[in-house]
Amino acid sequence: MFLETENIRLRPLEPEDLDILYLWENDISVWNASNIIVPYSRYALKQYLENSHKDIFETGQLRLIIEDKTNSIAIGIVDLFDFNPLHARIGLGVLIYAPSYRRQGFASSALNLAIDYCFNILHLHQVYCNVDENNTDSIKMLTNIGFEIAGTKKQWIKTNSGWQNEILFQKINPKF
Repeated sequence: MFLETENIRLRPLEPEDLDILYLWENDISVWNASNIIVPYSRYALKQYLENSHKDIFETGQLRLIIEDKTNSIAIGIVDLFDFNPLHARIGLGVLIYAPSYRRQGFASSALNLAIDYCFNILHLHQVYCNVDENNTDSIKMLTNIGFEIAGTKKQWIKTNSGWQNEILFQKINPKF
């Protein structure tokens, strides 16, 4: 099974991804979605890349670059995190960085590939996503690809304009 569709592929991180990771990780406009509050140095990201080959069972996480197959450009990233083999679950996150690539189905395609990997390769029971209640695009996308709302974390995210709720989405593996 390849992690690709006719438009995108999910691929492992490569040393050549240092510059793009540096840009994405240090862009304050996307920090709210990833709970980052400090910038990353090139040195720290280089070390991360040097260890990115480690097994998900060892690290509890996996990051995959979303690549546009038409021009082999990295357009985003899928994060698999909080891997719990005992309870057969994992968290998913997705970022399509450039606005010109958003709302074209790349994120849902990438998530569907990641979900297939989680259910059919890792044999997980469920995947989950946490979404800010104001992120209507992500809420619509997750609902459209079969996620269900499992709950709301009240006043979970502190912002400059006040507290916001976070919605917990789950998708259960139909094979379980």
